[in-house]
Amino acid sequence: MDLIDLDLVTAVAETGSITHGAARARLSVPSASGRISNLERTLGVTLFDRGRRGVALTPAGQVLLRHARTVCHAVGQLRTELDEYAQGHGATVRVRANAAGAASLMPAAAVSFLARYPHARIDLEESPTYRIVAAVAEGRADLGVVADTHDLGQLETRVIREDPLVVVTLPDDPLTSLPRVSYADVLGRAFVGLSVANPLQEHLETHARPLGSQPRYRVRLPGIDAACHAVAGGVGIAILPRYSVRRWLTGGTLAAVDLAEPWADRRLLVCYTGDRDLSDTARALRDHLLAHSDDDRTEPPSEGE
Repeated sequence: MDLIDLDLVTAVAETGSITHGAARARLSVPSASGRISNLERTLGVTLFDRGRRGVALTPAGQVLLRHARTVCHAVGQLRTELDEYAQGHGATVRVRANAAGAASLMPAAAVSFLARYPHARIDLEESPTYRIVAAVAEGRADLGVVADTHDLGQLETRVIREDPLVVVTLPDDPLTSLPRVSYADVLGRAFVGLSVANPLQEHLETHARPLGSQPRYRVRLPGIDAACHAVAGGVGIAILPRYSVRRWLTGGTLAAVDLAEPWADRRLLVCYTGDRDLSDTARALRDHLLAHSDDDRTEPPSEGE
């Protein structure tokens, strides 16, 4: 089994045809057919069911395809990074961050890191935590920035900072006179939420079920800043990570009340497969995130924002 075999299996699986797969892999049809037959004999399994209308993966073939895609992607990433070194650009660090990390940590940290390392690059993407964990574990991302409310499997983790969930409301709300409030006590209020598929919303709704109720959303919005705008406009309250709304609190536009629930005491983590799997640039970025966990230079919103 070599890279040509893996590329061929991927091409045949995706085109559903040995002829078309061979063309995409830049092989002759007899050569492609021979390679697949030899691979099946070597592995002792049938990879494709052959029919008049083409070929289809067997269960064993599906397993091979999944790993082939991972290997081919890793080789492609290797070539890209080595090309960047050859051109003097340094390494690209692939970072996947949850909504809280993408909103409150990565913007300032990425800018200060890139200023210090002029040849580095950051490929940043916001994703739900479960997808981040899968991407890091499968080698499709170098670093993940996630909350500790999910199972992180065998990934190594370092704590960036505390990241509690708080009730965000207007400064004159009677709730602000309380040191903390229970989730049950605010469920009767009108809520501003994030998009339906947002993991934070799923987290909140999961913890509402044992209370026999669900948050009553007046509007669901695609981002934390948009939700804060709605709260500031008197639409309702929201439950959000404290650091993600810090600029709104600092400016006095909004206020936050602690949630008296154990599940609200979250931590923001950086996760990765292991030190040996990280490039020098990825390790430097990880350490930079840990050292700059409180580096938030965003300004509070102006009046009317």
